[in-house]
Amino acid sequence: MTTDTSPQPARRALRALARATRLPARWLLPAGVLLGAAAGGLYGTAQTPQYTATSYVMAVPVKQSYVDSQAALGFAQAYGRVATQLAVLGYAQMWADVPVGTLRRSVRAQTSPDAPMVSISATSTRPTQAADMANAVTRSLTEHAGHAAGNTGIKLVSFSRALKPAQPSSASPALTTLVGASAGGLLGGLALLVRPRPSTDQDDSAHASVPAPAHAGDAQEQLG
Repeated sequence: MTTDTSPQPARRALRALARATRLPARWLLPAGVLLGAAAGGLYGTAQTPQYTATSYVMAVPVKQSYVDSQAALGFAQAYGRVATQLAVLGYAQMWADVPVGTLRRSVRAQTSPDAPMVSISATSTRPTQAADMANAVTRSLTEHAGHAAGNTGIKLVSFSRALKPAQPSSASPALTTLVGASAGGLLGGLALLVRPRPSTDQDDSAHASVPAPAHAGDAQEQLG
């Protein structure tokens, strides 16, 4: 006894593609574009808006008389890697008032190859919570760097606090509609390419050349 283990979405896509290949060729591309645009617009309307807030810290020497830009840049890269680790998020959860798991999923850290700066971005369905999480992780990271400043000679200072975002960072319905229309057009073109071509065997046999009847004079010459 055999069982079908193919994923449900894959089977649905194959059935939709098979149905699309039975449409007239001139309808494949327009139908794909319209269906893709409708699906993209529906997704953009139904999705929950996401908001992203970002804060920035800079790595600076503890002793201002001794400035080593390369050391500051290197420590900024290092602190960017540990910003989302448990040692930092464990303290940040107290100020953000969210579990560590939420911070792990929502917070991202980035560094610059040219400047000793670390950006902390947090995403949430609530603008205020996004700003609170970014600022909480920034505060925890700054204190973490301060504890080690005696050995490293580098500390982190706040460069810009995260503010409550005014606009969502997730894709708008207009953008998802455009992306859906593009994907639908691509699938329509794919269906047009894999569409079975009509057989031409019968047409070729019907249009095969038939020898013309021989004239009487030619027949006599052949007999003679």
